[in-house]
Amino acid sequence: MLIRTGIPTPEQIEKVMPSKERLAQGPVAVIECFQSIPCNPCATSCPTGAILPFDNINDLPKFDENKCTGCGICVSSCPGLAIFIVDETYSESEALVRIPYEYLPVPEAGSVVDATDRAGQIVCKGKVVKIFTSKTQDKTTVLSIAVPKEYSMTVRGIKIPKKTETDDICICRCEEISLEELREVIKQGYTDFNEIKRKLRVGMGPCQGRTCRPLILREIAMATGRPMEDIDLTTFRPPTKPIKISVIAGDGNEE
Repeated sequence: MLIRTGIPTPEQIEKVMPSKERLAQGPVAVIECFQSIPCNPCATSCPTGAILPFDNINDLPKFDENKCTGCGICVSSCPGLAIFIVDETYSESEALVRIPYEYLPVPEAGSVVDATDRAGQIVCKGKVVKIFTSKTQDKTTVLSIAVPKEYSMTVRGIKIPKKTETDDICICRCEEISLEELREVIKQGYTDFNEIKRKLRVGMGPCQGRTCRPLILREIAMATGRPMEDIDLTTFRPPTKPIKISVIAGDGNEE
């Protein structure tokens, strides 16, 4: 099942679950690594020796739960994204699950997300409590997610819910600014084109605002009740038409 679907069997999961006694003591690692491959960063990065040294680099991790402090270093070190930290002592009703996350955008602390199981199916809502991003480029971002305690051994990922139907409408294609983002800054009081340009970088791409300018003016006019012709435009930087570097250098021709 694992090889065909990427999802471990209940029997495989049961073998790596920490004991109830250890879960009651605080955060502990859950290592869901089930394939023998040449990989050992988890063992070499563990500061307490909870993940035992490998006799062979193809070995599966051997774990001493009583030595684990739940520090989470192994979570960001694992290239297979197979290690999680579970803290069932977080609160009376919630558990804290630390998961590896390699997507963009990274959710903000305090945001509510859809928590998913190992198959990517949404099982509950979760709240992002903390975000850890390593200073080294080869380490994975780790999210701490508060979820209902009954899902502590089920939640292994998240999905960021879309805010509104306007979230997918692109206003500025050069800078990838959505209609939702534009309307949000206008609500915050940015109703001058130059202010919005400095805030979102609209109009600063290769097209110099030729596509987004009228759309932004329309949104400002709708929000403020001002005629579009009364709204001051932004400053334009030459060239106002995209041309090849070779033309600027004098080595090419443009009709």
